[in-house]
Amino acid sequence: MNAEKRAYLDTSALAKWYLNEPGSEDFVLYIQDLDVAVISSLTQTEMRSLLARRRRMGELNHELESVVYASFLDDITQGSLQLYSVEDARFAEAVNLIARYPEHPLRTLDALHLAVARHWEVESLATADAVMAGAAASMGFAVRRF
Repeated sequence: MNAEKRAYLDTSALAKWYLNEPGSEDFVLYIQDLDVAVISSLTQTEMRSLLARRRRMGELNHELESVVYASFLDDITQGSLQLYSVEDARFAEAVNLIARYPEHPLRTLDALHLAVARHWEVESLATADAVMAGAAASMGFAVRRF
């Protein structure tokens, strides 16, 4: 019996599914090969922020921003993206990760993503963030960087 291919998708990697940017083609192949694509409620906020920032930078117009975010929400509703909650206890775990891996200058949200992925026992992680990739590898995750 084959093990299920399940990975936690950081927003930096997941954006490549919705926007044409460097690494998008590789990410599309990667996500299509997964059985379960895991995100957290934190990803919803980050995706909204990412799209708004891209609109402010002139990379997207308001209409495209709305269409892309609606597509993202539809993927959650349809189950293409499995949404896991961020419980309060994950904040304390994120604090511990920042202290435990001082060689990786983890930002707050990256530490939270890692705490969530670890809590839900997701063993693989996809990211476009070098610092997060390094910390995840140190924690024992199988890391795919885009």
